[in-house]
Amino acid sequence: MAAARGEGGALIIVDEALRRRQAEGRPVRVAMVGAGFMGRGVANQIVNSVAGMELVAIFNRHLEGAHRAYDEAGVERTVTVDGVAALEDAIAGEVPAVTDDADLVCEAEGIDVLLEVTGSIEFGAGVVLGALRNGKHVVVMNPELDGTVGPLLKRYADRAGLVYTTSDGDQPGVQGNLYRFVRGIGVTPLLMGNIKGLQDPYRNPTTQAGFAAKWGQNPYMVTSFADGTKISFEQATVANAFGLSILRRGMTGYDHRGHVDELTQRFSADELRALGGVVDYVVGSLPSPGVFCLGTHDDPRQRHYLNLYKLGEGPLYSFYVPYHLCHFETPSSLARAVLFQDATMAPEAPQVEVVTTAKVDLEAGQTLDALGGYLTYGQAETARVTADERLLPIGVAEGCRVTRDLPRDHVLTYDDVEVPPGRLCDRLRAEQAEVFGLAPAAGA
Repeated sequence: MAAARGEGGALIIVDEALRRRQAEGRPVRVAMVGAGFMGRGVANQIVNSVAGMELVAIFNRHLEGAHRAYDEAGVERTVTVDGVAALEDAIAGEVPAVTDDADLVCEAEGIDVLLEVTGSIEFGAGVVLGALRNGKHVVVMNPELDGTVGPLLKRYADRAGLVYTTSDGDQPGVQGNLYRFVRGIGVTPLLMGNIKGLQDPYRNPTTQAGFAAKWGQNPYMVTSFADGTKISFEQATVANAFGLSILRRGMTGYDHRGHVDELTQRFSADELRALGGVVDYVVGSLPSPGVFCLGTHDDPRQRHYLNLYKLGEGPLYSFYVPYHLCHFETPSSLARAVLFQDATMAPEAPQVEVVTTAKVDLEAGQTLDALGGYLTYGQAETARVTADERLLPIGVAEGCRVTRDLPRDHVLTYDDVEVPPGRLCDRLRAEQAEVFGLAPAAGA
């Protein structure tokens, strides 16, 4: 059977580089934008477990959230700042700062890298652009932002000689590391896969309220995991980083209760190769909640060795990472960006988009709600089809007004909605379409 077990790995050099920075008194200085559930975990990790790195400032819309993040990390002394000079003084004095003005962490000297962890697209895009304008590397824990305008933000970073990257620990970043490992040993990655425990596009914040309360999470965020929006964004970011496609709208999403090794028998290497490789996901598979890669090798001598090493006879071979540890691994990406100018994973061009799909029957006049809400869910679609059919990316759907009655599961187009005026995300989408040779994201 052409099944295999394997775990991607990489040469670990970041920890020693950080220890040197600690010994030299030159820690990597991080500012974080957003102090929600995930942000608080990152703060705790940097403060208590990472030598050679300091969390010098936290922005949050509500100051109590930023204070809470430091408090939970055991930081006893902080200062609230309302100007760039005050923030720079706090950094120089090694006093962690909190602010409700995101411009400050973008503009202040003494910050090496900005971590964006808001989950917002419109606001997050402005923050990333502000950080890049002021010479700061950017790490995003925001696949919604990355899957909507990430390729353009990466172009801006390249022009400035800066790093724009997703984070290790999130499943897309773990896939990015695995892709690079597999490619590095001479195997051609043909499918990058994500493992889910649940997929139901009709879940909403009411159905997910109990789970959200149990774990102290936002019901809308939890719903975006359950209804497929989040995994669509995550896999779109992987596709955009490595030039991959999809097998069909929404991806296959096989319900497979066995091990991912067994998927080497379910996919066709020829079909995957013809598409240049794809992204996909499975539901209920082991090892959960990990990620996997199916790859192939053209050299019969090397295939003989792969078989010897218990990876099977091919043509597909399975590699996987059995976990993703989210905020525990984020500091690695922060350090890689600053110390090695290395992106964990960054989008090169739009390959896959996430399109807006009606979760319920929509009525003319309704205003679309947020991601993971009551009205829509996201599905992966190729960027080419999205442009040609004027499909509405779900990253810009919130706030759009429906202009006609639409049935459940209808994939919305720009002709189905009125777009709010003056939004940054729409300007960036139009620019991204022009830069990458796609039809205008929103026609006249």
